[in-house]
Amino acid sequence: MKYICIHQHCYQPPRENPWLEKIEIQESAYPYHDWNERINAECYAPNTASRMLDDRHQITKIVNNYASTSFNFGPTLLSWAEGAAPEAYRSILAADRQSRQRFSGHGSALAQVFNHMIMPLASRRDKYTQVKWGIADFVARFERAPEGMWLPETAVDLETLEVLAELGVKFTVLSPYQARSVRKIGDESWRDVSGGQIDPTRAYVHRLRTGASIDIFFYDGPVSQAVAFERLLDSGERFANRLMSAFSDARDWDQLVHIATDGETYGHHHRYGEMALAYALDHIERCGLARLTNYGEYLEQHPPLHEVRIVENTAWSCVHGVGRWKESCGCNTGAHSDWNQNWRKPLREALDWLRDLITPQFESAAGRLVHEPWAARDAYIDVLLDHSETSRLKFLRDHTLKPLSRNQEVRLWKMLEMMRHAMLMYTSCGWFFDDLSGIETIQVIQYAGRVVQLAEELFGAPVEATFLEHLSKAVSNIPEQGDGARIYARFVKPNIVDLEKLGAHYAISSLFENYTEETQIYCYSAQRTDYRLIEAGKLRLALGRAAFTSSITQEWKDLAFGVLHFGDHNLTGGVRQFQGDEAYQELVTQAGDAFYRADVPEVIRLIDRGFGTNIYSLKSLFRDEQRNLVDRILKTTIEEAESAYRGVYEHHAPLMRFLHGLKLPTPRVFQHAAGVALNAMLRKAFDARPFDVERVRTLLDEARVAGAELDSTTLEYTLRKRIERISDRFDADPKDRKAVEQLTEALALQDVLPFQLVLWSVQNKCYEVLQSTFPEMWRRAQTGDVDAARWIEKFRALGRRVNLKIEAPEPSLRPTRRLN
Repeated sequence: MKYICIHQHCYQPPRENPWLEKIEIQESAYPYHDWNERINAECYAPNTASRMLDDRHQITKIVNNYASTSFNFGPTLLSWAEGAAPEAYRSILAADRQSRQRFSGHGSALAQVFNHMIMPLASRRDKYTQVKWGIADFVARFERAPEGMWLPETAVDLETLEVLAELGVKFTVLSPYQARSVRKIGDESWRDVSGGQIDPTRAYVHRLRTGASIDIFFYDGPVSQAVAFERLLDSGERFANRLMSAFSDARDWDQLVHIATDGETYGHHHRYGEMALAYALDHIERCGLARLTNYGEYLEQHPPLHEVRIVENTAWSCVHGVGRWKESCGCNTGAHSDWNQNWRKPLREALDWLRDLITPQFESAAGRLVHEPWAARDAYIDVLLDHSETSRLKFLRDHTLKPLSRNQEVRLWKMLEMMRHAMLMYTSCGWFFDDLSGIETIQVIQYAGRVVQLAEELFGAPVEATFLEHLSKAVSNIPEQGDGARIYARFVKPNIVDLEKLGAHYAISSLFENYTEETQIYCYSAQRTDYRLIEAGKLRLALGRAAFTSSITQEWKDLAFGVLHFGDHNLTGGVRQFQGDEAYQELVTQAGDAFYRADVPEVIRLIDRGFGTNIYSLKSLFRDEQRNLVDRILKTTIEEAESAYRGVYEHHAPLMRFLHGLKLPTPRVFQHAAGVALNAMLRKAFDARPFDVERVRTLLDEARVAGAELDSTTLEYTLRKRIERISDRFDADPKDRKAVEQLTEALALQDVLPFQLVLWSVQNKCYEVLQSTFPEMWRRAQTGDVDAARWIEKFRALGRRVNLKIEAPEPSLRPTRRLN
């Protein structure tokens, strides 16, 4: 028998702001909000609904690739997807359920250690917690125990394998270069297989020092390399043939050809790679070339007959062992040949110093509140997965020495959060790339910043200054970025949030948002007890009081605030601990009276006096709200500028058409004016209600004549979202012929667009209707239902617009005549 298994390692570094527990806007991911959203749109979601095409490039089938492959998703990525990409999240979980039906009860999903920590460089306690948290997260989402676990970067040592085995993991997957020697079970002599010589087509067992064992698969290195780096995904048929070439008639056992790559290979790194994967799997199965399987099924049917020994402290992405995550070993992305990675060692040493400082403090302080501090940390995953009051109370009942006061509870949650972030700061991506100032490295330094903040709050002693001394030894390749301390000051310090800063954000944003008495702001709640807004022209004064609570640590404060907005981006405000009704009412009365007198300097003086050093500005807003507010402030200004450019364009449009008719170049100043004007007009036309298709066609034609440069990225995304909204109406009532016609008409714009429109979501809806509604309408049409026949006609036209192959549900139901 020939078996094939393809493993997708799907992972993104945790990108959440450590203080807000949400990803803030990342401009480099435009037009998407952040890189998770972008990569989901380019890879994870497409793999849940991959297209199968015929020779006319029509969609014949849409399949969930994950149901036919082996895969793992990092817990932090799935946590993001659950809230931000629910459709893809549900499809990933569904794929595992489908794979269990397909592969003899064995699900294709593998677990992953919690936050992609390089395990050989971790302490045993961190190894244990990482595996335990990874398993708990997997069970909570997939509703079954994992059989296998993916190790970050496949980095491995014996202690890691022992922890896996101790916690019930049956197998893992490694690179062929991580095998040292093998022997048949029962033989005495070992055969050297170092340098990637191990036969990857069978499973192996590793006997451990503890007396336990764990099974290991070593993926096919050459084929995996070709998929990732040799453009093998340019052709699904070539991909299938390459997989089949890995079998050998010289082997006398049931061979398993299996590969492992980053899941992002299929769609993000290689556009349409998910379609090549779907084609290859279908081709192999349809032609009977091999049987698709997953690791769990193959292992049950083919228990290991050979033992293996590994090469410790190795990984699949570093030829120097695990040097890539602790030193300048020479491994990098290759994008900057003149850069060095000397910063890696001092970065790790700074984090190690911080970890070693807080560990005994945690043990001592937590030991006065809970039975066993490390057991409490291991169990904290249950609270992370469910922040409800019920979950918290259960945790406290199970682990505390006695009932705790509210302040003691807050202290315990803070300690556990400190230890969580002390693991997050070791996320592998912080060292993987080329410079200290990369967004992945800044992210791990932010996690360290959260550890520093919590340690100082919990234990009183200063930590930050000494930490920065260590961090300053790490130096960026970019002179302007300086060293680690400077990067911390520039990118971490401004992002640190306490409840006063949260109060400032609430106060400022309340000028532009209609908050209710109870409001959720990221992982905090605000309970308003008083709020007053006074307006006079552009001037606005907001005064109020609210209680702010962290849903993570349960820390809370009762704060008073005041903010004066001068118009545009100019404002000033203050926040302080609520000091009683008398002091609060005095401030409200005095500031209100001064405002009514239009005595702005007095209002500012009262805010300064009333709030002391806790003065905030627009810069105090969190990033997304800051961006939204700036957009609102700039909206009028931009519209004025666009109107001016539109006037220039419309005045000179006849001349531009004349020059175009003579085939003479349009002056660049005219092209620029036309570009600004027409991009603005197209954006408005895409959002207009009703959607005027002819207006859009006219504007696109004008842009072509004027030689205007269109912002294809923004326009494509804007139009895509508009068409998706039109398709929502069709999806809600697919039998509505008018909805079918409107969607078809909107899609007809593809004929004149100077860019390719992404139709993934619309195609999915049409395919679902083809599977559900179309057969019923077809049967009705065969019985003489004229409306159904007309619907069929309209739906076929829609199918042509989305490249969907539409055939009669059954040959016997083909019509003998066309109904008008």
